[in-house]
Amino acid sequence: MTIDFYDTTLRDGAQSEDITFSLTDKLLITQKLDEFGMDFIEGGWPGSNPKDLQYFSEVKRIPLKHAKIVAFSSTMKADSNPESDEIMLALLGADTEVATIVGKSWDMQVRDALRVSLDTNLKMISRTIGYLKERGKTVFFDAEHFFDGYKRNQNYAMRVLRSASEAGADVLVLCDTNGGTMPFDVFSIVGEVRESMTGRLGIHTHNDTEMAVANTIMAVKAGCTQVQGTTNGYGERCGNANLCSIIPNLLVKMGYDGLKAGDLSKLRELSLYIDEMANFIPDKHRPFVGESAFAHKGGIHVSAIRKNPQTYEHMAPQLVGNRQRVLVSDLSGESTLLHKAEEYGLEMERGRKVVKEVLRKVKELEHLGYQFEGAEGSLELMMKRALGIHRKYFDLIGFRVIVEKKEKNDSVSEASIMVKVGDRIEHTASLGAGPVNALDNALRKALHKFYPVLRDMSLVDYKVRVLSAQDGTSSVIRVLMESSDGQKNWGTLGVSQNIMEASWQALVDSIDYKLLIEEEKEEKEG
Repeated sequence: MTIDFYDTTLRDGAQSEDITFSLTDKLLITQKLDEFGMDFIEGGWPGSNPKDLQYFSEVKRIPLKHAKIVAFSSTMKADSNPESDEIMLALLGADTEVATIVGKSWDMQVRDALRVSLDTNLKMISRTIGYLKERGKTVFFDAEHFFDGYKRNQNYAMRVLRSASEAGADVLVLCDTNGGTMPFDVFSIVGEVRESMTGRLGIHTHNDTEMAVANTIMAVKAGCTQVQGTTNGYGERCGNANLCSIIPNLLVKMGYDGLKAGDLSKLRELSLYIDEMANFIPDKHRPFVGESAFAHKGGIHVSAIRKNPQTYEHMAPQLVGNRQRVLVSDLSGESTLLHKAEEYGLEMERGRKVVKEVLRKVKELEHLGYQFEGAEGSLELMMKRALGIHRKYFDLIGFRVIVEKKEKNDSVSEASIMVKVGDRIEHTASLGAGPVNALDNALRKALHKFYPVLRDMSLVDYKVRVLSAQDGTSSVIRVLMESSDGQKNWGTLGVSQNIMEASWQALVDSIDYKLLIEEEKEEKEG
């Protein structure tokens, strides 16, 4: 059975708290979804706001490879004619091949929300779909609140579906709008609908009980062939069904056909891209696409996956564009370090004294507050120092940082530093936006004449965490830095009661790592 995937990130996803997509964002996301191979992209509601109306005008200029753009709308008003109804005029103005119409299927919603009779609601649905079909549209009907309606008034909920079907709806989409239905109820209800209806069924679920993915899977098992959801599960309240979980579950785990015009290995890339456009920090613990989805920390786990990844991985991470990661921590054993050594191209034999020494040091440092999971640059440097294959690129003679604050003026930070490179001493000073930035600027200024390649690198992230607040301002803190040269990113860290000392440790490792990778690159090229 082939499944059609329908992405509503640009409408339902945009209703998520803290998300506001600009017109440019929406157009770029459309291109990304099309490149991934999404079948249908719901662009918005043309009658609801000027931005969505402009989107449907602008999106026509994008040469899409596969996806079909969908315009979403409610039914026409109860007391209007379709030819003059504002909702229909806006929908037709979007000029899309496909339209999705939402209509009430729960009698309580019809009476309390629409304030019309049950028969009037049926006429609104039928007239809207019929009008659009007469104009050559493909029409999907979203039966809003269907599962709640079916459980409370089965007869009326089915009358709604039949009215839509008889009017020509191409797909009847059953919606768990409040997100409160259980998977076993979804399976049985969809099965009953499937037995009494001949047309195609779709499923649209919300995640208010953390069941949206499970409900979607069960709906497909019961006969739905169109799946609606959002990338990363964004949506109103607790979100919509997460397509980043649904798609690999259906295609990889369950063997359904779908995404024939796309590439499942781009799933993680898509997930990260939508996070970036939404200005959200990616959730590293997301199934399939999260950074931690295939990360291993425990020594027993690492030992096993080195022999056979299937021991602790439910699928090959490459299928969804992810990768296996091994984390070094106080839970690590020799297998973990040997795995990281292979990753770094180092030769470390099990049982060798250096392995035990590095392992002892890792556990000791983690006890003091170090955490190498996000600072593999520092970890690699430590391992290479232990093997005696890393040289010091410079020595610190001393540094001083001054922060001056005068009344009514912003504070000013200045750092002076003296370093020794070989037999030469360099003494310089620099200003900065803060004390750490001033120190960073001064150190780079001192080293640039010796190592010009440092001009290519920059600090892209800087995090400070208080490890124990019981000592107040004298508490131990951990500084984590992320640096980049445009080709590679690496993390380094430092721990101290003094924020400048912790920052210095992370900063030196960051520069050391950059010089190390450049030296190794030259050796390979030479």
